[in-house]
Amino acid sequence: MKRVLITGANRGMGLELTRQSLERGDTVFATSRRPEAATDLRHLASQYPGHLTLVQLDVTDEASIRAAHDAVKAATSSLDLLINNAGIYPGMGPEDPENQRLGQFTADGALQVLRVNAVGPLLVAQAFLDLLRAGTKARILSLSSGQGSLEWKASGDPYHYSASKATLNMYMRALAAEIGQYGVLSILVDPGWVRTGMGGSAAAQDPAVAAKGILRLADQLHDEENGSFVTWQNQHVPW
Repeated sequence: MKRVLITGANRGMGLELTRQSLERGDTVFATSRRPEAATDLRHLASQYPGHLTLVQLDVTDEASIRAAHDAVKAATSSLDLLINNAGIYPGMGPEDPENQRLGQFTADGALQVLRVNAVGPLLVAQAFLDLLRAGTKARILSLSSGQGSLEWKASGDPYHYSASKATLNMYMRALAAEIGQYGVLSILVDPGWVRTGMGGSAAAQDPAVAAKGILRLADQLHDEENGSFVTWQNQHVPW
C-alpha cells in the first residue's frame, strides 16, 4: 500500500490514476480546484471509504498549495508517490486560454499555460518534499508530452503547450539532480495521445492502459533512472 498524491484528479488521466491506485489498495489524496463539483471523485470516495481524500488545490495559487499541504500533512506523516498530472491544453476547456497562433500571441496567454503546466508542478513538488522525504522509496512522476521534446518538434502550433512541457522537463530534471540525495526520484512521463477530454475521442491511447503503465513505472523505478524522460512503456523520449 502506498500513500499517493495526484493533482488534477477530477478528470481524464488524473481520475483514471486515482481509480487504479484505489483498486490496488493505495491511500490516495486526490486534488482538484473544486472538489465539491468533482462528481466522479465523490463517487469513488463512497466506494473506497477511508482510502480517498479529496483536497482543494489550484496549482497556480501558492496559498492554495500551502493549504493543500497542511491538509494532507494533517492526515498522514508521509507520501510515497506524487503524480503531477494537473495541466491544460489551450482552447480545450472553458477556462483555458485560447490556442492562439502566430500573430495572435499575448504574454498573458503564454504565462497562464506556463504557470499551470510547468511552474505549478514545481511548486507542488517543493511544498510536499518534506512528506516525500519521510516516505518509502518516494517518487515524483510528472506527466509531460512528446510535444515538449525539442528533437521531435516539427510544427508550429501548439506553441504555448509545447513550451510549457519543455519547461516542465527542465524543472523536473533539475529537481531530480537535487533531491536524489534524499532518496526521492523524479521522472517525466509521456502518456501518449490519450482518449480524454484533453486528447479527444480520436486519440489512439486508452487511458486505463496508460495509467496502468505509469503506476508500474512508479513501482519499478531505479536510482539510475532519476531525471529521465520516458513513455509509459518506459521507452526513452528525446529531450
